[in-house]
Amino acid sequence: MEELLQLSANKHGRDMTQGSIPRHLIHFSLPMLAGNIVQTAYSIVNAIWVGKGLGKADLAAVTVSMPVVFLLMAIAIGLTMGTSILVSQFAGARNWERLRSVVQTSTVLLIGFSLALFVVGEMAMPWILRQMQTPASVYGLAAGYTRIFMISIPFVYCTFLIVSMLRGVGDSKTPLYFQIGSLILTAIFDPVLMFGWLGFPRMGLNGTAVASVLMQALGLVAMFIYLYRRDHLVAPDWLHLSVDWSTLWLIVKIGLPTVVQHSLISIGMVVVTGLVNMYGENAVAAFGAAMRIDQLAILPAMTFNAAVSTVVGQNIGAGHIHRVKSVFVWGVVLCGGMTLFASVFALTSPLILLKMFLNEPRVMDIGVVYLRVAAINYMLFAVMLMANGVINGAGHTMITTVITLVSFWLARVPLAVLFSHRMHRVEGIWYAVAISAAVGMIASLGVYFSGLWKKPVVRHGLVNETIIPSVIEPDEAI
Repeated sequence: MEELLQLSANKHGRDMTQGSIPRHLIHFSLPMLAGNIVQTAYSIVNAIWVGKGLGKADLAAVTVSMPVVFLLMAIAIGLTMGTSILVSQFAGARNWERLRSVVQTSTVLLIGFSLALFVVGEMAMPWILRQMQTPASVYGLAAGYTRIFMISIPFVYCTFLIVSMLRGVGDSKTPLYFQIGSLILTAIFDPVLMFGWLGFPRMGLNGTAVASVLMQALGLVAMFIYLYRRDHLVAPDWLHLSVDWSTLWLIVKIGLPTVVQHSLISIGMVVVTGLVNMYGENAVAAFGAAMRIDQLAILPAMTFNAAVSTVVGQNIGAGHIHRVKSVFVWGVVLCGGMTLFASVFALTSPLILLKMFLNEPRVMDIGVVYLRVAAINYMLFAVMLMANGVINGAGHTMITTVITLVSFWLARVPLAVLFSHRMHRVEGIWYAVAISAAVGMIASLGVYFSGLWKKPVVRHGLVNETIIPSVIEPDEAI
């Protein structure tokens, strides 16, 4: 069995514990970056259809719904973060039996949690939108859109799980192929269902939600079929699904802080969006268009964060702590260079970007100010995520959660309330976002240079020539 798993790992993964670190980062990141670009391109195209084809009220409805959607995605990212870190570390340690235990246990956890969240979300969605002070002209559209989107949660969560496990063993190419196929089909069906083309009923904004649900389900089925036909190492064994309680504890110990971390970000976005809502439909529409541009600008940072975390995880699992510093430095160099280009473009040509989504000059004026402030944030965010990638790769997700708490809830949200009320202008919120990004970067760099990450949550050592992980007690980990 050990030999078979080793052969499967060699065939379906990438060993990043040896060889050139920048080459590993580039080869691992490029497929993810391509997938993220396709995802963002779809989001942009969809926003163009909504903003120019349906109107600013529909675009504002999507904007209001985005923090709720991000919260749901944040929980998925958090739950699968523990899986990805453990898979990468066990792959680096060549502990294939424990890796399979992570696959089986994570599958049970994600399926159960996603179904429960779907039920809760359907019931809570109207209340959440009301608490965000959603304008009356937007509420009905936003409620209908989000309630349909909730149906996709089980499919999205299982997709996140498969992608995280594939990336943990070093395979970032396979998810790209399925992601591109799913998004292309979604982009095709979006306008068909929104505008009632080819004999389909005209569903308006709800059409994009229906298209998303259908294509997410189709993409997930296709991924499962692929994994089983390839007899892949991370293909769940449905006939023998079970929970290993020690493995479940590790997944929860590493993943739960990340759930909290991303939830804090998303809830913070809900609060910030609620503040923007107070300045009317124009501000909400401008914020929504500018956020699409944000998504594109921070793609390198998000992508290299995942790459750094995986490369660090594999090297820590293999006992190559000395390679981690180079991973961080090369992450900053590669990611920073790409992010700098986005920052300069957002700073010098914001109007060109906003014209893709908006027609009204008053709305674009608000968006221009946002982008010029946000251009500074992009570089700060990039450096912060490289440091966080190292910390998360070692399993110290609780530390990055505390950093997020400080950045969002001790800086961004209070300052957004203070500045917007003092200035009586929505621009006060933009300045608060910039300051909080600086706070987050300083905190992350402080933790990185302190060296706390050098004692990973899962310690891998040689015992009787067999690599066995042992959990470090909380006081020893810190």
